[in-house]
Amino acid sequence: MSAHVSPGGFTGTSPVWLREPADVNALVPALWSASARKADGVLHIGGLAVPDLVADVNTPAYVLDEDDFRARARAFRDGFAGYDVYYAGKAFLCTSVARWVAEEGLCLDVCSDGELTVALRAGVDPVRIGYHGNNKTAMELRRAVDAGVGRIIVDSFHEIERLADVARQLGVTQGVMVRVTAGVEAHTHEFIATAHEDQKFGFSIASGDAFEAASRVLAEDGLDLSGLHSHIGSQIFDTSGWEVAARRVLALHARIGTELGRVLPELDLGGGFGIAYTTQDDPSDPAVLAEQLTKIVTGECAVLGIAVPHLSIEPGRAIVGPAMCTVYTVGTVKEVALDGGATRTYVSVDGGMSDNIRTALYDADYSCTLASRVSSAAPVLARVVGKHCESGDIVVKDEFLPGDIAPGDLVAVPGTGAYGRSMASNYNHALRPPVVAVKDGRARVIVRRETVDDLLATDVG
Repeated sequence: MSAHVSPGGFTGTSPVWLREPADVNALVPALWSASARKADGVLHIGGLAVPDLVADVNTPAYVLDEDDFRARARAFRDGFAGYDVYYAGKAFLCTSVARWVAEEGLCLDVCSDGELTVALRAGVDPVRIGYHGNNKTAMELRRAVDAGVGRIIVDSFHEIERLADVARQLGVTQGVMVRVTAGVEAHTHEFIATAHEDQKFGFSIASGDAFEAASRVLAEDGLDLSGLHSHIGSQIFDTSGWEVAARRVLALHARIGTELGRVLPELDLGGGFGIAYTTQDDPSDPAVLAEQLTKIVTGECAVLGIAVPHLSIEPGRAIVGPAMCTVYTVGTVKEVALDGGATRTYVSVDGGMSDNIRTALYDADYSCTLASRVSSAAPVLARVVGKHCESGDIVVKDEFLPGDIAPGDLVAVPGTGAYGRSMASNYNHALRPPVVAVKDGRARVIVRRETVDDLLATDVG
């Protein structure tokens, strides 16, 4: 932490990476969707002034830049030419987004019956759907197989048995990948690092379970093992983790070919590509990532003397994250005294952990901006908090906002496309916000705001 004294005399502490802005009204373009700009201090997205946009839907509201989403989808499709690119629906999925994904030539990854239902409702070709999950029920597996899902990523020995039974009952052969854990400690939060040994996903390579899983799948007539799947975590910027994982996964890939007589045609490297939430983040261009990952895989295959399998990846956050922001209305502002004589400005908004749990859950960092007017006030170090009955209900831990921030102002938080709406809840009986898609100066609600009737519909008391 470092101390700051603003031109207006405000003293506070902030992370070492956060710098006081020369212009508190300015946007940091890397954090926002491509169409985001300010005119006289007013934020515009997709050609629309945000105050006008939310006047029709109220706040909080998620604003999704359709052109930006599509452009990022195409950047992965083209940057990873020759790969299969699966959009990870868990980041954010609705019928419209599933259609955009299909229209831009991407495949779709789902991990629940609900996500599969949305994908099928949107008309996504089932062959281009992958199905994840560490505890798929027999009913869920039957529905996926019956729908013609292209690949099911198996995650346990019990699931292999269940899926084989379903395939026999339906008289079909189901495409399968085996989820493996490579024992890699990705440089990310422990809750979203998914390739180390002590966690719930996949079969361990080190213990021999992954090889045994492949052997069992190959022994089932109704299952067609197409390859191995490895996912090392989320919000990762350093490709060194993939390098270690690829070495271990490809060694298993080669062993299966040698000892089990099956040359696997595919390999999925997972997702986890990071985005810029704040100025401390520096994500790579998809084409650069593709070059680096391809070099890693081809190099390892050359060492092992095996053919390069057909590769696939699963970006979710990297496509939808920067394409969406969340808009709030300020309700209260208060100064809180800290130890050492410092103070912190608390800005309370009309949402919080019910629409973005990531700050509380992962200690995630976000940025924000005053979205409804220009300000000539000096910047103050602020903390944007929600309205819920939790002291950890924080939206933005540290950011500079104008010193005259006041009730009624709009504040917008960029980079909320991934997991904001997907992980939203009804905590304190809050109503989950709408998602408004904007494009070419037009707005349309693609997920409506919940109503009190929605909230009470399941309350049979």
